[in-house]
Amino acid sequence: MAVLQALTLILAGLLAGEEFIVRYGVQPALLRLDDRAHIQARVALVRRLRVVVPAIMLPAVAAAVAVLVLADGPGAAWRWAGVAALAAFLGFSFLGTVPINMKVAGWDADAPPADWRATVARWQRLDVLRSSAAIVGFGCFVAALAVQLG
Repeated sequence: MAVLQALTLILAGLLAGEEFIVRYGVQPALLRLDDRAHIQARVALVRRLRVVVPAIMLPAVAAAVAVLVLADGPGAAWRWAGVAALAAFLGFSFLGTVPINMKVAGWDADAPPADWRATVARWQRLDVLRSSAAIVGFGCFVAALAVQLG
């Protein structure tokens, strides 16, 4: 069980870290670029992160659910909260940012859609919720382990 809990912490931590950097590092930097460079960078990021993020996200969620099912004792409420936060992360992703990313991946920087700024603004509003859910989930799993260790 200790190995599974450690794996969950590592994966949830990687996911939270990736989300933190995208939300508070990459996104503000994109907003400082001129329109063409912004669109080119956003398209490149979407194309790359749509591979990288699921490679972390899906194993993190699977490990979290496994820990929830297999672990007993102190920290259960935190484990439940962690899984709930990751479920919210999945919801915000698959119902919010992923459909937008699918559109963005096909944007042409020389002929962007007329509403591209509104689309980016919508993505950013959803991403605040999404990234916060990943960060909260990680915090919950850290708290669960702390309670368990006493």
